Amino acid sequence: MEQKAQFAQFGIVFVTAASQAEAETLADALVEAKLAACVSVLPIRSVYTWKGEVCREQEWQLLIKTDLNRFADLEAKIRAIHSYETPEIIAIPLVAGSQPYLEWMAAQVQGA
Repeated sequence: MEQKAQFAQFGIVFVTAASQAEAETLADALVEAKLAACVSVLPIRSVYTWKGEVCREQEWQLLIKTDLNRFADLEAKIRAIHSYETPEIIAIPLVAGSQPYLEWMAAQVQGA
């Protein structure tokens, strides 16, 4: 349980982007600003309702591994460069993880 308490602030933030280029721009900006330790970028198909219409879109999912104590800064950075009016920006806390990986994450996102 000590590991959980020590790294309880870490999580994964989900963000969707309209294109691979936009997803990579977001990923680069977050890693360079030390707001993310790592960002995985995956192609996905989304079905959602927007302004009363059901939409089916090819999108790109970003899985952003970060320190959730920095969520406000991360969200502001995403909003500043994202093309969507209302981008998905949701966080899920980590409950456990490989100690060496969590230590690496901590080193990547400390002191921007």
